[in-house]
Amino acid sequence: MTQHSLASRSGISYIAQGFSLITQPGLRLFVMIPLIANILLFGAAFFFLYQQLGTWVQQIIDYLPSWLDWLSWLIWPTAIIAILMVFGFTFSIIGNWIAAPFNGLLAEKVEMHLSGKKVDDMSIVELIKDLPRIFSRELQKLWYWLPKALGLLLLFLIPAIGQTIAPVLWFLFCAWMMCIQYIDYPFDNHRIPFATMRDQLKQDRIRNSGFGAIVLFFSTVPLLNLIIMPVAVCGATAIWVDSYRDKLVEEKQ
Repeated sequence: MTQHSLASRSGISYIAQGFSLITQPGLRLFVMIPLIANILLFGAAFFFLYQQLGTWVQQIIDYLPSWLDWLSWLIWPTAIIAILMVFGFTFSIIGNWIAAPFNGLLAEKVEMHLSGKKVDDMSIVELIKDLPRIFSRELQKLWYWLPKALGLLLLFLIPAIGQTIAPVLWFLFCAWMMCIQYIDYPFDNHRIPFATMRDQLKQDRIRNSGFGAIVLFFSTVPLLNLIIMPVAVCGATAIWVDSYRDKLVEEKQ
């Protein structure tokens, strides 16, 4: 594949490739554990959300001062979208913490499938020994996300301006974080530092954020959110193989 054709690939094409990859015979076994974790977590989360959504939206509407009541027609849909994004992203984080070792293993197998080149092939015992390092990497993502997320959530508290601008900024930020969350798995398999990974992704922020935006959207859609985790891992690993693997692995060697 030429560099021009790689550059022209969009985030949605990698999501489509992810859907194709999860059906490959050699990868199905490694898809099952993150898939089961996601089904259990999102099934419970969205059952709870379904019961609470109307109450939460009304609370947001009630927070507006009376002279801004005319804005309720705009606040209602943006509040629903914001709550769905918060829920989708939050439970994706929790799901990825639970499934992180298996997502890394899935990314490893997908990379071998796509590149034809062997990656460090860990046994179950080696995977268990590597858990502290894997969860340390997840903590790095959390510390990167937390102060920015808190700042954006505080913006929601500003009447009118916060409820109209904050959902847009939250969406853009969460799309970027979804990209980081999933593309980091193959980077981490090769022990590439978090800061290096982040800087590499920034060089093609539009394509990578587009990928993250689609993952974020699917995380809010019932049924699709149940399978998006392994799909995103597969799609993100395809991005790694196409755009980063040869350059960064060669630099390490």
